[in-house]
This record gives sequence, structure tokens and C-alpha cells, in this order.
Amino acid sequence: MILYLGTTSLIELYIEDRQTPIVHQWVNEAEIVATCRVAYTEVIAALDKRHKSGDLSSTAYNRVYEAFTSDWADIAVIDFNDFDSGQLIKKHGLNRLAAMHLSAAKIIQSSGDGVIVAFSSTDAELCRAAEIEGLKVLVFPT
Repeated sequence: MILYLGTTSLIELYIEDRQTPIVHQWVNEAEIVATCRVAYTEVIAALDKRHKSGDLSSTAYNRVYEAFTSDWADIAVIDFNDFDSGQLIKKHGLNRLAAMHLSAAKIIQSSGDGVIVAFSSTDAELCRAAEIEGLKVLVFPT
């Protein structure tokens, strides 16, 4: 199984939250962990925002930054299709970054016979669109 992590799920690996254990479990069960190339910038921006707001100490920020940057090499980084992303915005009303993530996951899904892509995001709207587009969406327990 290829586990596709949207940015919100990817952050769960580095910032302890209630979904963190399940995301770690999914990562351990996956053959490959993938995300869109825009996720690197999104994660760094989210960490920086939390640091500037005082939600993340300088020590924690630096530790998480280093861990994420180091792990990035182990993640399958997927590009997105500009045209498809635009169509996904029109079809599902997604924001631009969500559409880029969904486009990237669809590229993996269409890459070969029998490829199973398990899609994860904490963005409910993005998950609904991913399901409509034929991806297997992993659901966080409530």
C-alpha cells in the first residue's frame, strides 16, 4: 500500500496531537509514504507559524524542523498536474493546495494496475473529494 499524506496528516508525525498514534501506525504499515511536493513548504510554514505564535518553543521548533527535513528524503515526493488541479477546484470547490494534493494522489493511483493509494488528511472536504475521485480514504477514529 502507498500511504498518501496530505500536509495536515504529515504534520501529525511531528507535532503530537490526538491523531499522531494512528498516523504513525499507518506509516509503519505502508510500503511507501508519499506526498505532493508542495507539502514541504506547507509543513515548514505551519511550523513557523506555530513558533511565531508561541505555540512551539524555539527548541521544539528546531528539533521538529530537523526531523522533518531529515525524513523528507524518505518520502516519495510527487508532482501535481496543473490542469487536473484546476479541474478539481472547479469540480469540488477545493482550495488550490488541497487540489494540488489530490492531483498528486491521483497521479499515483493512475500509475499502474493494482496500485492501492490510501489517502489521509484531516481536511474533511479534501477527503470527501478524494473519495469521490476513487481513492481509499483513511478515516481518523473519533
